[in-house]
Amino acid sequence: MPLQNRVAPDGALHAAPARGTLMGNRGGRLHDDTQSLGTARWRSRQWISCVLSFKNRRRRVMGNSYTEMFFLDEVTALAAGHRPCFECRRAAAIDFATRFQGSGRSRAPEMDRVLHSARLGPKDRGALANQPDGTMATDGAQVFAKSATGILIWSFDGYRPMTAIPKAPLTLLTPAPIRAVLSAGYQPLWHHSA
Repeated sequence: MPLQNRVAPDGALHAAPARGTLMGNRGGRLHDDTQSLGTARWRSRQWISCVLSFKNRRRRVMGNSYTEMFFLDEVTALAAGHRPCFECRRAAAIDFATRFQGSGRSRAPEMDRVLHSARLGPKDRGALANQPDGTMATDGAQVFAKSATGILIWSFDGYRPMTAIPKAPLTLLTPAPIRAVLSAGYQPLWHHSA
């Protein structure tokens, strides 16, 4: 049975068998010894996305340390409010921080404070066509991603092309500060199905 550690673009955690291309955490342990989640969905404002393999480190998923979470890709992680890790994704993290709020290279604690506030606040609404590539939105039934090739429908298994433009306004899942980073030219990692 899959663990409840697959992250949807709205930040919710699901038990899904699909394997993601990135992992991450929300600052600590959210699970108990039976690998079940408690009520908490974060332990700190530091929500990061990491590579699956780094320096031959081996971990037992949902073991004695933080709760590992898995994302289809970075576009999904960004929509859920996670930023790149400064250890295992250093180049991406520096690029992200340099584009964050347009004020030179931002420090991780400041980005985490701004992002956490955006995650907890109300979601913006708008047309996905007016957003930067890498933005995700929902109509309440499906999740969409805007890519350079058009609008895609998201699932835990990957993307598929959209046959009709979703009706606006949609709920924008990607937080405004991250949309600004995307508008400033940050290029997120996409799943191969995109």
